[in-house]
Amino acid sequence: MDTRGYSLGYRGDIEGLRALAILLVVAAHAKVSWLAGGFVGVDVFFVLSGYLITGLLLQEIEKTGHLQFANFYARRLRRLLPALLAMLICTCLFAVVVLAPGAQGGQAVAAATASIWLSNFHFAFAKLDYFSPGAASNLFLHTWSLGVEEQFYLVWPALMLLAFGVWHGKGNHLRRLKVAMFAIAAISLAFCITLTRTAPQMAFYMMPLRAWQFAAGALVWLHSHSPIDHDTDSLKQRKTTIMGRYVGWLGLGLIMTAALWFNANMAYPGWRSLLPTIGAAAIVAAGVRESNKGISWALSWRPLQAIGRVSYSWYLWHWPVLLLGGALIATVSPAYRAGLVVLSFLLAIASYRWVESPIRHQARWIVRPRVAVLAAITLMMTANILCIAWYNATSAWANSPAQQRYAQAHFDAPIIYSMPCDDWYHSDEVRFCAFGPSDAKHTVVLMGDSIGAQWFPAVAEVFNRPDWRLLVLTKSSCPMVDEPIFYPRIERDYVECSTWRKNASQQVAALRPDIVILGSVQTANFNRTQWVEGTARLLKVISGSAGHVYILRGTPHLPFDGPNCLSSKNWLPWLHLSHSTCQASGFSKSDNNVYHWLQEASGRFGNVSMLDLNGAICPDGLCRAEQDGMVVFRDSQHMTATFAKSLGKELGQQLKLENPPDRSAQVLR
Repeated sequence: MDTRGYSLGYRGDIEGLRALAILLVVAAHAKVSWLAGGFVGVDVFFVLSGYLITGLLLQEIEKTGHLQFANFYARRLRRLLPALLAMLICTCLFAVVVLAPGAQGGQAVAAATASIWLSNFHFAFAKLDYFSPGAASNLFLHTWSLGVEEQFYLVWPALMLLAFGVWHGKGNHLRRLKVAMFAIAAISLAFCITLTRTAPQMAFYMMPLRAWQFAAGALVWLHSHSPIDHDTDSLKQRKTTIMGRYVGWLGLGLIMTAALWFNANMAYPGWRSLLPTIGAAAIVAAGVRESNKGISWALSWRPLQAIGRVSYSWYLWHWPVLLLGGALIATVSPAYRAGLVVLSFLLAIASYRWVESPIRHQARWIVRPRVAVLAAITLMMTANILCIAWYNATSAWANSPAQQRYAQAHFDAPIIYSMPCDDWYHSDEVRFCAFGPSDAKHTVVLMGDSIGAQWFPAVAEVFNRPDWRLLVLTKSSCPMVDEPIFYPRIERDYVECSTWRKNASQQVAALRPDIVILGSVQTANFNRTQWVEGTARLLKVISGSAGHVYILRGTPHLPFDGPNCLSSKNWLPWLHLSHSTCQASGFSKSDNNVYHWLQEASGRFGNVSMLDLNGAICPDGLCRAEQDGMVVFRDSQHMTATFAKSLGKELGQQLKLENPPDRSAQVLR
């Protein structure tokens, strides 16, 4: 803390709480399955900022009757900007040579907004869900919280002065401030809970919807630092102290409950964010008057202090290191992810030692604070302009013929996506896409989510016969399992899926088709019972009226984007290790489990069979992004339409169409 400014004094428990918060965030981002809710560490940081900044500002107001805004902003920029710019520069330079040109444009836009503390606006208005798979590829996604913090710093001093009412002369200024903080907390929380249901990205990313968490920290300061009544009965004081210790441990319990319980399949922040917020507030309050006992003593453990000191730098570095490391070597190995976490921690130590700490203690920043603020703004705008220049350059790079081939693979999808049979989450209406003569003797139905839809070119190839009619009905992200599903992308229950699936299965049964082919993702978050019983319920509706039902095994999920991987290797092939050749194992224990559960469900019906074509997709158990000159995947899990069509012969052999089902036999079932 600057010696010319106001200091709150060192609190080991707060440093330890910072360590806990960053450990939770890093664990969640490193895919530690049992800490999937570790993203709540950011909520803890918000509470700490509200507490500390309110304390600093209030001390200055009480001592001087006013605030030196330029000094405050200069100190904040000195503390935060250098390390941020160092991370942005290094990450952008590394991304230029590691990522495919087509993948760099979005990174450049995010970096440009991060350089001026506005990335949270970018992610909110781009409707990029923090928990969606698409968001997990953005190198600067984590800077959204830094934007929220900086916007808080921008408005909080003026808000404090306004609420404190120093110009009103005599009066209970602190009481007015408490009332104002309660009002901010109540209004912000109410809107946060409401918008989590109706506009989840706004509720997650925007500072006004997170202001209640900063206000919670402010209220802890205002309550905990009230004058002590020395005439109060000593027994009562002792009881209050003991209660405070229990409150601190309870706070830790709330934070850990959230980290262990929450995951990407829950709407957030909403009411759930109360758990880490109240937990952090309770821990901070418990350590105000007894910082060397209970939870405060535990958090003051020396290793936690060391982690807490570099928590800001570690937050900056961990996310881009994890993503760029994954782009260099495509693997799901936990050991490799652990190595990347260690690397990010070492970079954080280096950043703290040679960037953050030396500049943080430079007094020249506040000798002429207005000049320092203008210089900081100039640096931010320069970084912003450089990122825009990078964005413009990516267009030229991506338009080269070699890159265009891989860019086009992303859009090599079945033609049914340009037809009305898949309305995604926009409605629950059942719409068929029909191919072949309407009076055909035989009918085949392809039904499923986007994984099922990807098989359309192969199915169309097989049933391109004069006596067959092909009907397609799909709903993306809607698995063929009769179970309710939470859809992270829309951050609510996917009710359109449930209604559509029920109505679609009934309409398919009414058609009495010769063949029904079901296909859906095998990575849905269902347990064994849900997979078996939910699939069986769907089959019960369809199988009694169909000649035969086939369930397609889900395709393997790659740990990388196929076209992007091929594009990046074509971009700068000398960078990539010889064993990293855009391929991955087709084996997954969880996928195998799902396949066996589907077999168990299908075994209950005499006319239901499984189709497994993964051997053709991933020969010898190895999934390659490119085979025989064809790009296999258009992303990390969907096949290109071109490659899917090439599997028509293999699909036909497994279907054994030489003898179509005898329709007369259906009556006997």
